[in-house]
Amino acid sequence: MTIQSEIAEVQEDKSSVYGPVHSWRVGSSLGIDLLLQTSTCSFNCIYCQLGDIQLKTDERRIYVPTAQVEHDLRRSRWEEADIITLSGSGEPTLALNLGEVIHWIKEYTHKPVMVLTNATMLQDPKVIHELQEADQVACKLDAATEAGLKQMNRPVAGVTLARIVSGIKHLKANYSGKLALQCMFMPTNRQEVQAMADLINDIQPDEVQLNTPKRAYPMEWHLDSRGNHGDKPYPTRQLRVVSPPEADEIEQLLREKTQVPILSIYKKDA
Repeated sequence: MTIQSEIAEVQEDKSSVYGPVHSWRVGSSLGIDLLLQTSTCSFNCIYCQLGDIQLKTDERRIYVPTAQVEHDLRRSRWEEADIITLSGSGEPTLALNLGEVIHWIKEYTHKPVMVLTNATMLQDPKVIHELQEADQVACKLDAATEAGLKQMNRPVAGVTLARIVSGIKHLKANYSGKLALQCMFMPTNRQEVQAMADLINDIQPDEVQLNTPKRAYPMEWHLDSRGNHGDKPYPTRQLRVVSPPEADEIEQLLREKTQVPILSIYKKDA
């Protein structure tokens, strides 16, 4: 199969590369979308910037050919980025060509690569192996109880908090890059912060990133939502967030209980 025919498998009017966009965590970030056709994830988080997930699955397969990613990245403004981030239209570890794409990006750009993941696939040794070349992996952890996981993240059947925490710990034990936890706090899970501190101590990440959903929730899926940090050209609704004083309280408690370095969206120019 030629590169052209592989690329033709994905709609020509969509690019698997977007940005660079400003990230409050890492600076200028070029996004790589290994899913693309529609929003695809093993979670359906109540705050997701993609809106209601269209394809809810934990099936690993090739959603976007590697040839398309190579084609799109060469035509992008990748030189302007501080880091290249695999995220996009859902959960990037669902892509069977994850490792292949990471390897090619690093060889072609010599830029650091970060993967944003909900950690639902980290029980798979193949996924752990594929992440080895990434410079950073940021794992979502929004809940400290099964009830909280179901309320905040609404996972597909079979995904449990125990599976997620076990997967993150397995990655931690078999990964030499930077491992961060991304924790989204809303009034919904505000009461779990004490239990979250216990989980953080159990996992011992290199960093914890505290967030709250400042970006509006799309009423339907749009490809632009994967990198849109400004005004949305489609219907959205604002979500309830934690206030700056509440965020300071959460941050202070986690600092005291965990001794892990913490970044907060309220301390950055978001």
